[in-house]
Amino acid sequence: MAVAAKKTSQVITHMAIAFAIAYALTGSIVLGGLAIIIEPVINVLLLPFHEKAWAAFRLRATAGRSRYLAVVGEKLSQTAMHMVVAFSVMYLATGSLAFGGMAAVLEPVCNVLLLPVHDRFWDRVELRLSGKLGLV
Repeated sequence: MAVAAKKTSQVITHMAIAFAIAYALTGSIVLGGLAIIIEPVINVLLLPFHEKAWAAFRLRATAGRSRYLAVVGEKLSQTAMHMVVAFSVMYLATGSLAFGGMAAVLEPVCNVLLLPVHDRFWDRVELRLSGKLGLV
Protein backbone atom coordinates (compact mmCIF):
# COMPACT_ATOMS: atom_id res chain seq x y z
CA MET A 1 0.00 0.00 0.00
CA ALA A 2 2.78 2.43 0.93
CA VAL A 3 4.66 1.63 -2.29
CA ALA A 4 1.62 2.51 -4.42
CA ALA A 5 1.08 5.72 -2.45
CA LYS A 6 4.77 6.61 -2.84
CA LYS A 7 4.71 6.04 -6.62
CA THR A 8 1.47 8.00 -7.00
CA SER A 9 2.91 10.84 -4.95
CA GLN A 10 6.11 10.72 -7.02
CA VAL A 11 4.13 11.08 -10.25
CA ILE A 12 2.10 13.95 -8.78
CA THR A 13 5.28 15.69 -7.61
CA HIS A 14 6.87 15.27 -11.05
CA MET A 15 3.74 16.64 -12.71
CA ALA A 16 3.57 19.57 -10.29
CA ILE A 17 7.16 20.50 -11.13
CA ALA A 18 6.42 20.35 -14.87
CA PHE A 19 3.28 22.47 -14.42
CA ALA A 20 5.01 25.05 -12.22
CA ILE A 21 7.83 25.53 -14.70
CA ALA A 22 5.56 25.69 -17.75
CA TYR A 23 3.21 28.11 -15.99
CA ALA A 24 6.08 30.26 -14.71
CA LEU A 25 7.58 30.49 -18.20
CA THR A 26 4.38 31.07 -20.16
CA GLY A 27 1.77 32.33 -17.69
CA SER A 28 -0.65 29.88 -19.30
CA ILE A 29 -2.63 27.31 -17.35
CA VAL A 30 -3.36 25.53 -20.64
CA LEU A 31 0.33 25.14 -21.55
CA GLY A 32 1.10 24.17 -17.97
CA GLY A 33 -1.63 21.54 -18.15
CA LEU A 34 -0.31 20.22 -21.45
CA ALA A 35 3.17 20.03 -19.96
CA ILE A 36 2.02 17.86 -17.06
CA ILE A 37 0.31 15.46 -19.43
CA ILE A 38 2.61 15.31 -22.44
CA GLU A 39 6.08 15.47 -20.87
CA PRO A 40 5.64 12.64 -18.33
CA VAL A 41 3.85 10.43 -20.86
CA ILE A 42 6.70 10.78 -23.34
CA ASN A 43 9.26 10.05 -20.61
CA VAL A 44 7.29 7.00 -19.44
CA LEU A 45 7.09 5.70 -23.01
CA LEU A 46 10.79 6.24 -23.70
CA LEU A 47 12.19 5.02 -20.37
CA PRO A 48 11.74 1.25 -21.00
CA PHE A 49 13.64 1.56 -24.29
CA HIS A 50 16.35 3.55 -22.55
CA GLU A 51 16.64 0.99 -19.74
CA LYS A 52 16.76 -1.90 -22.21
CA ALA A 53 19.53 -0.22 -24.18
CA TRP A 54 21.58 0.32 -21.02
CA ALA A 55 20.92 -3.17 -19.63
CA ALA A 56 23.53 -4.59 -22.00
CA PHE A 57 26.13 -2.14 -20.72
CA ARG A 58 25.33 -3.03 -17.12
CA LEU A 59 25.63 -6.75 -17.84
CA ARG A 60 29.04 -6.35 -19.48
CA ALA A 61 30.32 -4.18 -16.64
CA THR A 62 31.67 -6.69 -14.14
CA ALA A 63 34.51 -4.88 -12.38
CA GLY A 64 33.88 -2.20 -9.77
CA ARG A 65 34.97 0.77 -11.84
CA SER A 66 33.27 -0.33 -15.04
CA ARG A 67 30.02 -0.97 -13.13
CA TYR A 68 30.25 2.50 -11.63
CA LEU A 69 30.88 4.05 -15.05
CA ALA A 70 27.94 2.13 -16.53
CA VAL A 71 25.61 3.48 -13.84
CA VAL A 72 26.96 7.02 -14.25
CA GLY A 73 26.61 6.79 -18.04
CA GLU A 74 23.05 5.52 -17.73
CA LYS A 75 22.05 8.32 -15.34
CA LEU A 76 23.68 10.99 -17.51
CA SER A 77 21.97 9.56 -20.58
CA GLN A 78 18.64 9.45 -18.76
CA THR A 79 19.07 13.08 -17.70
CA ALA A 80 19.91 14.08 -21.27
CA MET A 81 16.83 12.24 -22.54
CA HIS A 82 14.71 14.02 -19.95
CA MET A 83 16.17 17.38 -20.98
CA VAL A 84 15.47 16.73 -24.66
CA VAL A 85 11.87 15.81 -23.88
CA ALA A 86 11.38 18.90 -21.68
CA PHE A 87 12.93 21.12 -24.36
CA SER A 88 10.88 19.57 -27.14
CA VAL A 89 7.55 19.84 -25.32
CA MET A 90 8.10 23.47 -24.35
CA TYR A 91 9.51 24.44 -27.74
CA LEU A 92 6.65 22.81 -29.63
CA ALA A 93 4.10 24.40 -27.29
CA THR A 94 5.54 27.93 -27.45
CA GLY A 95 7.80 28.10 -30.51
CA SER A 96 10.44 29.66 -28.26
CA LEU A 97 13.99 28.31 -28.13
CA ALA A 98 14.53 30.31 -24.93
CA PHE A 99 11.51 28.76 -23.18
CA GLY A 100 12.51 25.31 -24.44
CA GLY A 101 16.04 25.79 -23.14
CA MET A 102 14.88 27.04 -19.78
CA ALA A 103 12.50 24.09 -19.39
CA ALA A 104 15.27 21.68 -20.43
CA VAL A 105 17.47 22.96 -17.61
CA LEU A 106 14.97 23.83 -14.89
CA GLU A 107 12.73 20.77 -15.00
CA PRO A 108 15.44 18.11 -14.52
CA VAL A 109 17.26 20.26 -11.94
CA CYS A 110 14.07 20.68 -9.91
CA ASN A 111 13.42 16.93 -10.14
CA VAL A 112 16.97 16.15 -9.00
CA LEU A 113 16.62 18.52 -6.04
CA LEU A 114 13.06 17.75 -4.97
CA LEU A 115 12.52 14.05 -5.66
CA PRO A 116 15.22 12.85 -3.20
CA VAL A 117 13.49 14.89 -0.47
CA HIS A 118 10.23 13.27 -1.53
CA ASP A 119 11.80 9.80 -1.43
CA ARG A 120 13.32 10.35 2.03
CA PHE A 121 9.90 11.39 3.32
CA TRP A 122 8.32 8.20 1.95
CA ASP A 123 11.17 6.05 3.24
CA ARG A 124 10.41 7.37 6.73
CA VAL A 125 6.69 6.69 6.23
CA GLU A 126 7.49 3.11 5.21
CA LEU A 127 9.77 2.68 8.24
CA ARG A 128 7.10 4.08 10.53
CA LEU A 129 4.48 1.74 9.06
CA SER A 130 6.76 -1.26 9.47
CA GLY A 131 7.59 -0.31 13.06
CA LYS A 132 11.32 0.01 12.29
CA LEU A 133 11.56 3.81 12.65
CA GLY A 134 12.96 3.56 16.18
CA LEU A 135 15.82 1.37 14.91
CA VAL A 136 17.15 3.91 12.43
